[in-house]
Amino acid sequence: MARKATITGLGNYIPPKVLTNKDLEKMVDTSDEWITTRTGIKERHIVEDDVSTSDMVYVAAQKALKNSGMKADKLDLIIVATVTPDMPFPATACLIQERLGAEKAAAFDLEAGCSGFVYALSVATQFIETGVYGNALVVGADILTKITDWEDRSTCVLFGDGAGAAILQATDKGGMLAFDLGSDGSGGKSLYMPGGGSLSPSSELTVKERQHYIKMEGNQVFKFAVKIMEQSSVDVLNKAGLKPEDVNLFIPHQANTRIINAAAKRLKLTDDKVFVNLPKYGNTSSASIPLALVEAKEKGLINEGDIIVLVAFGAGLTWASTVIKWHEEGL
Repeated sequence: MARKATITGLGNYIPPKVLTNKDLEKMVDTSDEWITTRTGIKERHIVEDDVSTSDMVYVAAQKALKNSGMKADKLDLIIVATVTPDMPFPATACLIQERLGAEKAAAFDLEAGCSGFVYALSVATQFIETGVYGNALVVGADILTKITDWEDRSTCVLFGDGAGAAILQATDKGGMLAFDLGSDGSGGKSLYMPGGGSLSPSSELTVKERQHYIKMEGNQVFKFAVKIMEQSSVDVLNKAGLKPEDVNLFIPHQANTRIINAAAKRLKLTDDKVFVNLPKYGNTSSASIPLALVEAKEKGLINEGDIIVLVAFGAGLTWASTVIKWHEEGL
């Protein structure tokens, strides 16, 4: 069998501080009923002011390494998918490389919004399948609450913080079977943060105009997501020579229960095959899928040989999906 990449260890970081819908009622003109009905979210975990993305990544990475039995100094590659790096440069992955003591690892960040973790899995898989590297640490981590406008009730109810990590190693059994990646840049301004880049550098004016916060056209993103979650899932299954009925567990990006339910219905998946933890965490961006993956594994919902589909959509607009035949042993 051809050389493949497989996940041999998982880890996470979930901030201990919880912000409930009832808490938000005191902060902005909204209600628990309004938030729950429209999104399915009941609470979200948020970091303290002194916690950075690299702090979360470090904890999640250590757990994943321990879970896989791998030492940090054996890592070949580190990819951190994030839109909230510690700073514009150097890459958060480089900060983690030093902090972990992964001296021989190449390291870089990848930005694809909420699709970032699956994008990063695809990149790491190519390095492993081609034999360039034998293993990789892939992390999805975001602190969206630090770029959330707490005066914008349409967006501030949606987001939470967290990090999820996976160790990938070469295998000759199962592993990553196929990927489907895509983007539609015409929807870029449906979900973006205008300030702080070379187009609109940070200034007193950009701060005054609240440009350093997430801006979103919710209806446009919703329409895009419902369509693309189904389409990408079908496309990636076709690439793997499989059908929706072959799926043991479907793990979608945790953004909105209405989006998840619509995609599952179109794929004709029963509730027991769809993993949802959105009510507890909200939308954690690139951390969404790895956090769900960790939780599903801890609950005994993923077993050897299972067919797992991961699918996400995000800023860009981007989408990404993968099919995994679960196998936790590397070469």
